[in-house]
Amino acid sequence: MTDSTHATETGDAGEKTATSPVSRSAHIPKHKSPEPVVPDDSPTIAIDLDETPGDPANPRIDDVPPKRIHDFGDLLHAAAAVLLAAVAMLSATYLSGFVTGVESDAHTAGQALNWMVDLPTSMLQQLAIVTIVVMAIAQLLLSREWLQAALSILALFGGMAAAWGVSLAVSSIDNATMISALGSASTTVGMRLLPDFYAGAGALLTVAGPRRTRSMVKWGWNILYIVAAVLILLSVNSVAGVLVSFAAGRLVGMLLRFGIGTKNQGTWGADLVQALGGIGLRITSLERRMDSDPSSHGPLTTTLDDDLVEGSRVYDARDDRGRRFVVSALDSQVHTAGYVRQLWQWIRFTGVSMRRDRSPREATQHHLAMVLGLRNAGLPTPHVYGVADTGETSVLVLQGNDAMRECNLNTLSDADATALMRYLSVANRRGYTHRRITPDTLARLESGTPIIAGWQNGDDASAAPNVALDQVQLLALLTVLIGPERAVAAGRRVWGDDVMIALAPFVQKAAVPAGTRALPGWDKHVMDDLRARVRALAPEETAQAMEPVKLTRFSPRSFIGTVLLMVAVVVVFTQLKPNEVIAAVRNANPVMALACLVFEFLAILGSAIELGAFIERDKRRPVGIFMSQVAQGFAVVSMPAGVGPAFVNLQFLRKAGYRNTTATAIMTAVMAVYYGGTVIMLVLIGLFTGSDALSTMIPTNTLITVVGVVLMALAIAMMIPPVRHLAAERLLPLAKAYARQLIDVLTNPKELTFSVLGMLLLNVATGLEFWAALLAFGQMTNPFETLFIFLLANAIGSAVPTPGGLGGVEAALTFSFGAAGVPAGVALSATLLYRALFYWLRIPLGAAAMKWLDKRNMV
Repeated sequence: MTDSTHATETGDAGEKTATSPVSRSAHIPKHKSPEPVVPDDSPTIAIDLDETPGDPANPRIDDVPPKRIHDFGDLLHAAAAVLLAAVAMLSATYLSGFVTGVESDAHTAGQALNWMVDLPTSMLQQLAIVTIVVMAIAQLLLSREWLQAALSILALFGGMAAAWGVSLAVSSIDNATMISALGSASTTVGMRLLPDFYAGAGALLTVAGPRRTRSMVKWGWNILYIVAAVLILLSVNSVAGVLVSFAAGRLVGMLLRFGIGTKNQGTWGADLVQALGGIGLRITSLERRMDSDPSSHGPLTTTLDDDLVEGSRVYDARDDRGRRFVVSALDSQVHTAGYVRQLWQWIRFTGVSMRRDRSPREATQHHLAMVLGLRNAGLPTPHVYGVADTGETSVLVLQGNDAMRECNLNTLSDADATALMRYLSVANRRGYTHRRITPDTLARLESGTPIIAGWQNGDDASAAPNVALDQVQLLALLTVLIGPERAVAAGRRVWGDDVMIALAPFVQKAAVPAGTRALPGWDKHVMDDLRARVRALAPEETAQAMEPVKLTRFSPRSFIGTVLLMVAVVVVFTQLKPNEVIAAVRNANPVMALACLVFEFLAILGSAIELGAFIERDKRRPVGIFMSQVAQGFAVVSMPAGVGPAFVNLQFLRKAGYRNTTATAIMTAVMAVYYGGTVIMLVLIGLFTGSDALSTMIPTNTLITVVGVVLMALAIAMMIPPVRHLAAERLLPLAKAYARQLIDVLTNPKELTFSVLGMLLLNVATGLEFWAALLAFGQMTNPFETLFIFLLANAIGSAVPTPGGLGGVEAALTFSFGAAGVPAGVALSATLLYRALFYWLRIPLGAAAMKWLDKRNMV
């Protein structure tokens, strides 16, 4: 075989002729005489053959030589190199003590090599890099890889240039800690800060690789690692400098290798025939399926003939018994992109398992097991003959039985939808799930029966969430193709109403593959319509209680939650002053500090009574209500004061069985009782104590200004027709329903009375907790005035949009009590003690309560 074409060998004595790549039209049968009939043969795509089966000793081979491909794995390794360099530089800057300690230990361990100190290290480096270059380039030249040899030398100089560039960039930053960590005795600030030896050699070996197929490259890497270890032990180079130099070389090498492409190391032509002989096939003819454009070197798109194997090379083959086969060859370099896609699905989805086939061998062996398992379940599948693995290629061999063809998506009938759902139902009942049902996977047998193909990404022994995901994917696909009404009707016929209702939480856009979303009939309302129709099958109370199952780790909701958590962490670590808090707690009177804890327990109990008063008796769980109020201490870490408790209460009410509107009304009633009662308490206490602090804390005309601005914005918005229509058609009915629920809640005298009592207990106990904190430092104050100033200052400080009013509450309490005559030091110490018990201590208690509630499905 030549580089451009493979020789075609016939049965004649030694006669050889060159053939060119064939097009798809060449696969149409053009037989001059009847073919031999073989019992287990069935019609498939045929190739041009003589009327005799042929000679297996001289098979006809029509293939193209391997071309250079852009391996996606090279980009992944390039990104890993960047990450390595970033970690090394950040560690050198912010973990300088740790890095210095590691280097010190390495130098201590390297004292046994002191005899090498007298050797010129530059000579060692030069000897090593010359050896590496000669070994790697010589192997490439002997293999006639002229282009790769030249590019490897280019990568050598590119790696050195990258090391010089990074050295100049780091030196220009003028960070003494980073420069000291990256540099060493053998380097200088500026262009020579990093040892360029590692970058150059690393880039050359990267382009000359891969090491798994070239022995000299493997030995080159080993030499480079050994020299790096020796020079670090001898204090010639630093750990961080070597790592950054390595990373720079790998980055240059990987980018260059990806840009020019690498030669496919898979099995081709005669080697493929030899591999097929290992599974008992005496091949007489092997023909590669090609695109209409011969220069494209064949398609790497999916085809039904090999059950939609992604990225495979497809061949038509015939053996000495006249049997025809479809040969699907999957190369490791092409498989990388598929593995990354699987890895992304594994990272993206939560609660459902995803396959991760690292190698083509794993993928092919698993595909074989899936197809055989489905056939054993009685489902029509491709007839797999066997699997052959050789070198960098895994081969799946299929016979022509049960040939599949594409399904016309525009002519699907209700009977077809039912047949597809039954096919999936049989597979799911045996534990098999598909994981990626797209328009391409819908196929028909020669008899016209619709089936689902492409099971290579599926799995067995699947859990219930994976089964539900399969059903939703098929249901969504049929919804786009034939409409939601017909799709839901087919689902009810096959799966039943109970299964359809259970699917409602899984009906989400995240569950639908991109292939379905790319169909012309898809729009953003498809899933909403489908979800509404499925929920309509359930009783009203059951439908209201349904909540979407969390399928993806990355969503707007999870992103906001992550941001809030990061904010909480930043605030906690920046605002928490452990020395001051510990000193305040240590200097406090133990008896009064214990009294603070008692008042805090009473405050939580009052909060539980305030909420529990509005909960119906059959849904009231006292321990759960109390634990939900304890859990608020964890929620306030990442949310402003007031928002966290409201969020926890709302979730608790939903889990208790309340609909969204009723739960929101109860939560709002609790907030109305709390804030309204607090204002009334402030006014009454201010009147009885003669305090005018309330009026002086609010600037003149502030309230009327805020109210006026809000009303003006509302009036302007209602002047816009779309906004007015939206308010009238959607918002106003919801507001009326919500208002009715709120009025119903607040107009029950018994419930309202108990809620008000709970609010009073909460506010009084919280105020007395701060009063006890003042007593803990020997400051005696009037309890009523203390309660008044505390409620006012706490309300003002909580308005600061930080988690739990952190910072704002401390400042307001310290300033307010200092202005009221309490010594500044005592006011600060009492504030720190109060916050240590009421805020910081409740964080771990709240986390434990949240976990307790979550285990019992109460939040």
